[in-house]
Amino acid sequence: MLELRDALRAWGTPGFEAALKQELAWHAEQLPLLQGLSAGNYVADGTITVTINSVAELDNAIRVMAGIFYRSVTGGCSCAGDPATASENPEYCEVQLDIGKTSAATAVTLATGAAD
Repeated sequence: MLELRDALRAWGTPGFEAALKQELAWHAEQLPLLQGLSAGNYVADGTITVTINSVAELDNAIRVMAGIFYRSVTGGCSCAGDPATASENPEYCEVQLDIGKTSAATAVTLATGAAD
């Protein structure tokens, strides 16, 4: 399970969003990016960009809605190097993060309809 310890430590400070964005970028492989694809069929290697859409404090968790910008590739469209970097596509999906206030254990869910 994803643990966002730095973000939890920064909760309630001006550095929370920056800590959360950095930690999500470090753990991009644990985000449901493949399920959020709308143009390609593989997630491209590279960095992600995170936007924080909303933050709410619940009893036991911090709920964050985050937008993730990343790139995909379309396999099968090139003869000599499949999948080809020339077939990269911009992608965007939204995820819901529920960060446990005591453990930093984070449930990550692809937001419904984010890939539309």
